[in-house]
Amino acid sequence: MKKLLIVIDMQNDFIDGALGTPEALAIVPAVAEKLRAYPPEAVIATMDTHGPDYLNTREGRFLPVEHCIRGTEGWLLRAELLPLLRGASIYEKPAFGCLRLAQDLAKLPDLEEAELVGLCTDICVVSNALLLKAALPELDIRVDAACCAGVTPERHLAALETMRACQIEIV
Repeated sequence: MKKLLIVIDMQNDFIDGALGTPEALAIVPAVAEKLRAYPPEAVIATMDTHGPDYLNTREGRFLPVEHCIRGTEGWLLRAELLPLLRGASIYEKPAFGCLRLAQDLAKLPDLEEAELVGLCTDICVVSNALLLKAALPELDIRVDAACCAGVTPERHLAALETMRACQIEIV
């Protein structure tokens, strides 16, 4: 497996649910098109996953909006993407970045490139891109800006600049 697509948190709550934005909704077709370009075994998806005690967590105190609570409609991956995610590896993550994903990818001897798409550019996409950069400094990491959306358009652009400064390719 030389090239992977990593789809970050394309869940209902980030698209048109509790934390949804028009920009997030707008990227769904582009993410679907990107998924069609990869074989299922070369796709990984992450899911932001919280429990019913979310508001009592550190994140919940800073962002007091219940979202991606396991088993809710908002936690689910976007329905129109599900057929394209059949056969993909799915990682549930309780935090912005998925340390287990970075650790697992570091064990792949033939990995040459990882492309990231998804939500939110300025929180979970940047967190995972930087984790991968730290775990795999020689890996070519790319983020497709047209397949990402931030909490705001301004924060999306700022996150892209942060990743670019860290030698992550932005396309």
